[in-house]
Amino acid sequence: MKKIIGYRKLLGVNEHTSLQELKLIYRNLMKEWHPDKFPEDAEKAEAKSRHIISAYHFLVSIAPETRALTLAEFNQTTTAAGIVDYDYKDETLRIDFNDNCSYEWFGIPKALYVKMVNAPALGRFARRHIYTSFPYRIVNKMEEAVEEEK
Repeated sequence: MKKIIGYRKLLGVNEHTSLQELKLIYRNLMKEWHPDKFPEDAEKAEAKSRHIISAYHFLVSIAPETRALTLAEFNQTTTAAGIVDYDYKDETLRIDFNDNCSYEWFGIPKALYVKMVNAPALGRFARRHIYTSFPYRIVNKMEEAVEEEK
């Protein structure tokens, strides 16, 4: 959740900001912090621009409109696919499924993660207590896009 709050603060948006508004805010910030505008301190402007880009892409990935577009795939994965691996760090839970999809959930309390790990049926526990209760985003598509850019 800290990541979400920090990115929203950076862009000056809230959870009710639409994708269209987010895009407009992002474009305006990029114009403001473009490295060409700061020839004497281009490195600082470039770092700020990269941070703004990361924030924008992250917030787009967790936006309700984005989740609505991928809801069918999400439901198929979380109900039919088995959990292959999972990782927990800084209130972020990443789950890899056997259909090659990976998702991240944010704001997961450590106590809930411990309960999940100790649950007799990991998938059932996650379906009941995590999948629809916390903000999430698909990860593997994001990673594929980054690899294609390289």
